[in-house]
Amino acid sequence: MRSSRIARQTAQVVEALSSPRKVLRNAKRITDESIAELKAEGPDQGPSSPHQTPAADHKIAVSSISSSTRKRKRNEQEPDPALIPEPGGEVSIQAQTRVSPRKAGTHVTPKKARRQPAKKIKGEDGAVTMEPPPNWEHVYSLTKEMRSMWPAPVDTMGCESLAEDKRSPKERRFQTLIALMLSSQTKDTVTAVAMKNLQEGLPGGFTLESMRKVEPATLNNLIIKVGFHNNKTAYIKKVVEILAEQHGGDIPDSIDGLVALPGVGPKMAYLCMSAAWGRDEGIGVDVHVHRITNLWGWHKTANPEETRAMLESWLPREKWHDINHLLVGFGQTWCPPVGRKCNECRLGQQGLCPSAVVAKDVKKRLKKETIKTEDNGGHEIVKEEVRTDTVEEPVKAEELSSDNQIRDIPDVHDIEDIAQGTRRRSRRLVQ
Repeated sequence: MRSSRIARQTAQVVEALSSPRKVLRNAKRITDESIAELKAEGPDQGPSSPHQTPAADHKIAVSSISSSTRKRKRNEQEPDPALIPEPGGEVSIQAQTRVSPRKAGTHVTPKKARRQPAKKIKGEDGAVTMEPPPNWEHVYSLTKEMRSMWPAPVDTMGCESLAEDKRSPKERRFQTLIALMLSSQTKDTVTAVAMKNLQEGLPGGFTLESMRKVEPATLNNLIIKVGFHNNKTAYIKKVVEILAEQHGGDIPDSIDGLVALPGVGPKMAYLCMSAAWGRDEGIGVDVHVHRITNLWGWHKTANPEETRAMLESWLPREKWHDINHLLVGFGQTWCPPVGRKCNECRLGQQGLCPSAVVAKDVKKRLKKETIKTEDNGGHEIVKEEVRTDTVEEPVKAEELSSDNQIRDIPDVHDIEDIAQGTRRRSRRLVQ
């Protein structure tokens, strides 16, 4: 009957769409029968492929059926199977591992530098020596390379180069001392202008005798552009009298003699001994040397005198003269107190400076707002406003502990201490 034929066709469709278990069971039965037929045919009639066995046929058939019945996720690509011979002659199917494109393109950032200051090492005999920072030579050489790229004001207008060449060595030493006294709390460009005014404006030239004869008001007017010029005028007038009466018109040739002069502290004394007398008896540490060496993590010091003692304990003596000029220029070009160029600095790029920071990433979002209003006639008016929101990501910098604070302690007897009585100096963190 026609109805029975339709019923049989319907039963076949239902059987075809039955559960995967039944399909696998039927497939296994079929493959078992085919394997039995191959064995009955004998060893001469083997599989068509030299690397394919009946067991492999069974594995491939089952895997193909199971993969066809598995529901695949959206956007998922089927792995290309690779036939790899196993011990014993069987062939297994292995899928290639798929790597996420997001993970494959991930950029690995360099490891951030740690602070590794100089350490005290006690030997077996009880002697204590200072072990320098482990990377100081590499940092020093890179700093010299960067300094050679950009000229700094100290290269042409430093105190060492402001004395007149035509003068005698004695007069040149005197001009160098005066230049150092004027340079405190003053930029090199301003100091150079003040020295030029003295060399051209003093009656009789820039000598000790003409400085003794000049009126304080005239001297103050010649150096009026430098910081704290009133106090420096008073100090200079006292110094020239001491030099004329106690040192024969020349400057002292020792640290103790220079420090005894009014307004001359350890930093000026060591720089003067190096520039005027050519003897490196210590390191002249100014704000640049003190700040930058603490940023590098070479030590944790509270004032320039502590920094000088720490540097002299391990830095080779042949570098005592150069380090001041090197770091002053580095602080004027690459690492100023405000606006450091960490993104361009090789020390920051190579992870050698633990205080290096990165620039802020600024993102802008545009938001459109639709405002509906009505005019006097009752007509609807649609207005669109565009608002810009700025989002700044925080600066990625090393979190400094309270031990890294620089405390302003007024124990360095120098002209720089004049500023402490007239303005408030706030504590600040090393950046």
